[in-house]
Amino acid sequence: MPLPLLLVEDDAVLADGLVRTLQAQDMQVELLRDGLAADARLQGGQPAAQLAVIVLDIGLPGIDGFEVLRRLRARGACTPVLLLTARDAVEDRVRGLESGADDYLVKPFATAELVARIRVLARRFAPPPSQLGLGLLSLDGATRRARVGERVLEVSAREWGVLEYLLQNAGRVVSKQQIIDAIAPWGDDLTLNAVEVYVSRLRLKIEGAGVAIRTIRGFGYLLEAGG
Repeated sequence: MPLPLLLVEDDAVLADGLVRTLQAQDMQVELLRDGLAADARLQGGQPAAQLAVIVLDIGLPGIDGFEVLRRLRARGACTPVLLLTARDAVEDRVRGLESGADDYLVKPFATAELVARIRVLARRFAPPPSQLGLGLLSLDGATRRARVGERVLEVSAREWGVLEYLLQNAGRVVSKQQIIDAIAPWGDDLTLNAVEVYVSRLRLKIEGAGVAIRTIRGFGYLLEAGG
């Protein structure tokens, strides 16, 4: 079955070349060339959830890729996003990752690497076959939504991955390295410190769920009822 993805790129030559390359790799590519058009396409949870990966250029007309990504995450969508950027500055890469991007490529790049990164993202963040839950916390694999009761959580795909892994291992202690191995598209892309940041954010977001992510010093984390 073709892998459904959205490509948002305003450079006509690059975009057309990428579409042909990705289609040849058994991917179903929808192409948009404008930030506002992309935001409209991604309105609501289900449209984004139907996509395996979003490949998003930063420099777009209308609104830039950062704003498209911000709005996507604010709606609670967890679809993996790979940023394409001509900006090699560290602050731009950090801004993208902190905004909820899951990976990035700096132009110019090899198309073979883009294909590989898309496939890894799609595999790592494939929806679970059924819902996961503990207390009032639930993850719905069909819609890629995380909720505390009826409240939809705003989580990035990386935060989703950490939370999903903790729920899959509820009641068991898991190490930071185990989390990295389970969710990181590229091993050196996610650090132990980054895992701490994601866990810290998730603790705030799941308040009131009747569950707690406990730090087991020297071992890792434990998700359990209570707290």
